[in-house]
Amino acid sequence: MYKHTLTPVMLLIGGLTVTTAHAAPDGKDIAMKGAGGVPCQACHGLNGEGNEAGGYPRLAGMNAEYLAHQLKSFKNGSRKNPVMAPQAASLTDAQVKAVANYYAQLPVPVVQAPTPPAELMTAGESLARNGRWSDTIPACIQCHGPHGQGVDPYFPDIAGQHASYIAHQLKAWQSGQRSNDPNGLMAAVAKRLSDADIKAVAAYFASQPAAAGK
Repeated sequence: MYKHTLTPVMLLIGGLTVTTAHAAPDGKDIAMKGAGGVPCQACHGLNGEGNEAGGYPRLAGMNAEYLAHQLKSFKNGSRKNPVMAPQAASLTDAQVKAVANYYAQLPVPVVQAPTPPAELMTAGESLARNGRWSDTIPACIQCHGPHGQGVDPYFPDIAGQHASYIAHQLKAWQSGQRSNDPNGLMAAVAKRLSDADIKAVAAYFASQPAAAGK
């Protein structure tokens, strides 16, 4: 009876094959080089700082579970964006988790946002801290925390986020382009905000320290 013997070389090749097949995705590699799509850094910056002019959000220091949920939302269509949809579709669930974990562990970059005009700042702070109950608009801090630093994993850190991005997302909730919020809370609130409200509250939170309260 023939007896098959595994040589050391065969064992080595087999071991490499198993190791490669089970290697976990590298979140940093995906962020820097992409994974079948454009690298994340092309829009979100080398250190996940985002881009105010382009309306691309800061990702550094955001909650990993929240970031993963957003990528899955782009994949399933509950959050519509012509740029992000194909990017997210190119990622496996393991890659989504890896890149979300990578950005979550990055330090929050210090970005000096321009100080809004006093009148705009006052209006934004009033909405953020008190809401406007005559229009059934609750205070933003009731969900996003006392300083807008977020309540993980459902309510993101919006302090220090780019004003252009905050404003764009509020309008996305209004139009139905985004519908991945818990119990439809954000859609209901956003639809009660005027363009002036959106501009004011976006400017206010953009001017706040990103890591406040954390």
